[in-house]
Amino acid sequence: MSKVMVPRKTDYGLMMIAMCAGCLITYLGGVLLGIRVELYYGLATFNWAWGLQIYFIPFIAGIAVGLIYGYGGKWIAHFPPLLVLLISYWDSQFLSGVPDGYRLMPMGWWSFFVILAMEFCAFGGVIGELFNKRLGYRRF
Repeated sequence: MSKVMVPRKTDYGLMMIAMCAGCLITYLGGVLLGIRVELYYGLATFNWAWGLQIYFIPFIAGIAVGLIYGYGGKWIAHFPPLLVLLISYWDSQFLSGVPDGYRLMPMGWWSFFVILAMEFCAFGGVIGELFNKRLGYRRF
């Protein structure tokens, strides 16, 4: 007789822990690299550290979200870069202001880069789910 897969009940506490871990990794990565995605100062903006902030840091955050949450982590992994970068843009626009010599990146460019970071984080979430399943933390 075949085993029937029953969808599990959503665990909101675990979801919040996973999202907070992803947000923390994304935020600390930006602080350690000294990169603020919403600030633009010409072509020199797009350097190696900026690329790490858009591609690599969200990927690592997605792996953490997938490992913590398990099955379904790839869907939750979309939100940490969105939250961190949205709060950062809002802070630069309304609270702390734009530093001298910088401009606020146009909303179209900024949203493209945020979507890019979200997709790399989701890819990391898939990898985290695979690690979670292979290591056998939870069975689904």
